[in-house]
Amino acid sequence: MVHATPKKRSKTKRFLFRKHFKSLLFLSGSAFFAMGGVFLLMVSFVQLPDFENFNDRKIVESTKIYDRTGKILLYDVHEGIKRTMVPFEAIAPELKNATIAVEDANFYHHYGVEPKSILRAIIANISEGGFSQGGSTITQQVVKNTLLTSDKNLTRKFKELLLSFKLEQAFTKEEILELYLNEIPYGGNIYGVAEASRVFFGKEPRDVTLAQAAYIAALPKAPTFYSPYGNNRKNLDARKDFVLKRMRELGFIDEVTYVSAQKEKVEFLPREPRGIKAPHFVVWIKEYLAEKYGEQALDENGYRVITTLDYELQKKAEEIVSDHAANMETKFGAKNMALVAMDPKNGQVLAMIGSRDYFETTNDGNFNVALAYRQPGSTFKPFAYATAFKKGYTPETVLFDVPTNFSTDCDWHGVPLTPATKKEDCYTPENYEGGYRGPISMRSSLAQSRNITSVKTLYLAGLKDTIATARRMGITSLNDESRFGLSLVLGGGEVSLLDMTGAYGVFANDGVKNKTTAILRIEDKAGKIIEEFQESREEVLPTEVARQITSILSDNKARTPTFGANSALYFGGKDVAVKTGTTNNYKDVWTIGYTPKIVLGMWAGNNDATPIKKGNSAGFTVTLVWRAVMDDILRKTSPEKFIPLENEDLTALPASLQGIWQGGEKYVVDTISGKLATPNTPVQTKVIRVVPEVHTILKWIKKDDPRGAPPTNPQNDAQFVLWEEPVRAWFAKQSFPEGDRSGIPTEYDNVHTPESSPIISLSGSDLAVPHTKADRISITVGSTGPYPLSRVELYVNGVFVDKSTQPPFTISFIPENIDVSNPENEITIIAYDSVFNKSTVSTKLKIQ
Repeated sequence: MVHATPKKRSKTKRFLFRKHFKSLLFLSGSAFFAMGGVFLLMVSFVQLPDFENFNDRKIVESTKIYDRTGKILLYDVHEGIKRTMVPFEAIAPELKNATIAVEDANFYHHYGVEPKSILRAIIANISEGGFSQGGSTITQQVVKNTLLTSDKNLTRKFKELLLSFKLEQAFTKEEILELYLNEIPYGGNIYGVAEASRVFFGKEPRDVTLAQAAYIAALPKAPTFYSPYGNNRKNLDARKDFVLKRMRELGFIDEVTYVSAQKEKVEFLPREPRGIKAPHFVVWIKEYLAEKYGEQALDENGYRVITTLDYELQKKAEEIVSDHAANMETKFGAKNMALVAMDPKNGQVLAMIGSRDYFETTNDGNFNVALAYRQPGSTFKPFAYATAFKKGYTPETVLFDVPTNFSTDCDWHGVPLTPATKKEDCYTPENYEGGYRGPISMRSSLAQSRNITSVKTLYLAGLKDTIATARRMGITSLNDESRFGLSLVLGGGEVSLLDMTGAYGVFANDGVKNKTTAILRIEDKAGKIIEEFQESREEVLPTEVARQITSILSDNKARTPTFGANSALYFGGKDVAVKTGTTNNYKDVWTIGYTPKIVLGMWAGNNDATPIKKGNSAGFTVTLVWRAVMDDILRKTSPEKFIPLENEDLTALPASLQGIWQGGEKYVVDTISGKLATPNTPVQTKVIRVVPEVHTILKWIKKDDPRGAPPTNPQNDAQFVLWEEPVRAWFAKQSFPEGDRSGIPTEYDNVHTPESSPIISLSGSDLAVPHTKADRISITVGSTGPYPLSRVELYVNGVFVDKSTQPPFTISFIPENIDVSNPENEITIIAYDSVFNKSTVSTKLKIQ
């Protein structure tokens, strides 16, 4: 058999194609005209429904949004629908042209459909495997909005095409455009240009300006997303500009008119309070639904949405914010407030206030500041400290709160090193009140919100690692790391109150993050559940690190030097952790706090980013409102305690990590013998001593390995000199000798040795024979040894039962009272003598 070469096969194909091209063209054309003939024949038989009676058209089923009980209706998407018919001549030409420009540029030149657009939509739908693409003309949209169901299938699409052709035969272009402009949804319960013009601008549709017309025309593409009462005003402005640009390109307006309309400042009227509760929350939910399920589904699918909102909490929070609003504005210059409450155990949003009054016109009340990005001030600090603790630093780690420049382009005084460096390029932050505390622990530094030692903590933790911690905890906005420097720890990045509240929930929940959610369940009109809350738990922070932060933020003693012993942050015997934040320019004040059951975040300031009255920190402004809300929450919930920190033996760590600032060369002394400690020396009698030699922490530890060996050349760290010189300058003012090694003992602890441990003897109940659960078991502990007993502890199966601190050291118990159910159980006795030597003995307890 002879095979053709690739070149010969290619020539053969081209020959065959040329030979049969005319035949193929004829067949394709014949098929097209045949299909077109059938289509036109079908059009002639289609009956066009009556357009005179709106009630005979498609019935729109309303989406309803409820609180978490499913009983309190927050919002009905179509409650109080308004639609006013106006004749074609009563609509401004600018509004007609703007709509045509952005919706259907060839409206006056087609016969109801655009074949090219349909072809593009078909190709897109085939590639996506659905019917998501439209390619609809204004005529088709009239048909869809008034005559057909929202089903997306080929049959409905074919009906749409047939009816669109028929509509073009039965009505003039002006009549079709009139139908469209009177029917199109503009968001919520606003239908038609008459209602849109009146609700948005207080005008009749014939009187709107060009810029106003462009805004109205911009909305139908996505009325919920582009709503002027939502959180996407910048996107709406951009789409308005796009409408104007299209009008200019199509010749509807000239260049001068275009530029003038772009510059026109347009104000929307406040949203009418049409039966809406928790409005900022509801708008947020609507935007979520529209984005996930589509605008049409939101309008027509009759969803029943059960949200996570606790309306009783929401209502009370709104009342408290309203009660404090006037004082916040007149006394502090803060015209606005926002609030978010969440359950840290599941991530559910319980309350949301986006401004002090959603319907307030003068204060841009419909803008949801809870979702906006603002600088968080010192409320960002816990992320840096948490990252440092993850790396091995401790709350006891000591840093020096002294004047410090952190820019390597300047000397330690904050003087530029080169002519190219400007004075403002030197970064020398100050503490809020301007003072300095000298050596201070990380616990006190965070609790008192010290700026300089917090910047040092960020450097030790690492900027990149701190951002990674914040992201893992739920902060979504810090994406461009190159924008940030060490000022990030003082709130240099922009975050949302919603994200910050959720992230603090990780601290409240022992390091476990729950995805922020606002939906419990969504049902369609048939009752079928189409979306339901699912727990999404992820450990993003070590448990002990989360508890360290919680311990600090709830430590009233540690924060007292800055805030006072009885500040609004102190809740008596109740466990509440809290952090405040104020930006350097006084544009934003924050308070975020939590219990194990709820996390509550608040922001105050001005929407236009003008500062509040200078000198008013968060602790004396928004914290007062936050405290009122938290007090109400605590009154209505049962108290729950934070899990305390586990005690860590710090004696093996570098001196700086133990809270010792006087030096880094340490030795451990037994307080009983006065000699060097040994492995047998108990923690209770160990004390750390150092050779007096005061330096920055960078002298004693490696930044990224604080528990490892000390650095060989600490001066190689870029920050070493900048930190060291101010510390030495501070030390020069202290009357403190250095370098004395004479106090180091030369002998080792001889009090705590194996030979010195108590020798235990047991008496009392005979444990060699079986006992019943009802028997009382009594054990008396005796000891011989050089030191008398001071304490005895008894454990059954590893569980602590009781202790005795007085001779004759007898402990009694009844097995059934301590849930002893095993036939054979282990009894453990731990005995301590007066110098903390201890011995342990175990035996068996048989239960018949």
